[in-house]
Amino acid sequence: MNKIKNIGVLTSGGDSPGMNAAIRAVVRGSIYYNIEVTGYIRGYEGLINNDFIPMDRKSVANIIQRGGTILKTARSEAFRTVEGRKKAYENLKAKGIDALVVIGGDGTFTGANIFSKEFDFPIIGLPGTIDNDLAGTDFTIGYDSAINTVIDAVDRIRDTAESHDRLFIVEVMGRDSGLIALRSGIGAGAEAIMIPEANMNADDVLHKLEHSRKDKSSKIIIVAEGDDTGGAFKVGEILQEKYPHYDTKVSVLGHIQRGGKPTCMDRVLASRLGVAAVEGLISGESGVMAGQVNREIIFTPFDHAIKHINAEKVSAKWLKLIDILSF
Repeated sequence: MNKIKNIGVLTSGGDSPGMNAAIRAVVRGSIYYNIEVTGYIRGYEGLINNDFIPMDRKSVANIIQRGGTILKTARSEAFRTVEGRKKAYENLKAKGIDALVVIGGDGTFTGANIFSKEFDFPIIGLPGTIDNDLAGTDFTIGYDSAINTVIDAVDRIRDTAESHDRLFIVEVMGRDSGLIALRSGIGAGAEAIMIPEANMNADDVLHKLEHSRKDKSSKIIIVAEGDDTGGAFKVGEILQEKYPHYDTKVSVLGHIQRGGKPTCMDRVLASRLGVAAVEGLISGESGVMAGQVNREIIFTPFDHAIKHINAEKVSAKWLKLIDILSF
């Protein structure tokens, strides 16, 4: 315990609901173990620019319910260079920072992995991303909040769809992962869900619509923005041409999925993982992501966590469930 005197914490990449809850847990967990905490502003840019603030209990009061991140976030091009990382390391040592907790997704962990190996610097990552595309955790911080935001939006859209006998194509976030579309589509009762992992194209959607119940006055199709067919507008054009009797509309939910208050699940997950990161650093863990699998906290090396989506997250069983429920 004597080795860790001051922990630095930062948020990087895209923001996600629950990041503030994670920051709070890191700060309060550190204070519990008599460790100082320093918050770095705008992610890795803060390390390079030496832009930091000392943190205490008061600095994280009343933030657990807030979306976004009080430490701000950014994607740092300078940190991709050897010179940028060296400057960051020198700033950390000059400030007396002994270890880092970084909150973000695969890009954040890629930088942390390189930095940790280059300078033998203790780092633990917390999975803060709405995409849920990291191995080593059942859910990432922000995912539950994002899919609940989508569910709420689609429920509202269906009210209009029912009133006007409309076909709605709703595009959700997920450039490289269709997990938001998958779970929210099932929860919202979508007639079809288009995700990159399923290799579904517009012809498949046409087939589903042709074989679905004819008496349904509304139809909702969820499309992940990373789908190879070209996204919701391209799908909309194809379906409007095939089904001119439908009043086809496209709705892109966009960044509303990243904002807003985190759900209770995300607040609890962030709190558990934040404290686990502090305790992991104290016990000598480094170069790993803290995650929750089967309700237990585990540590997964960055190399494995990055871009290694668990097969269970998009399995054939999930795809079969979509087919069954869409009839």
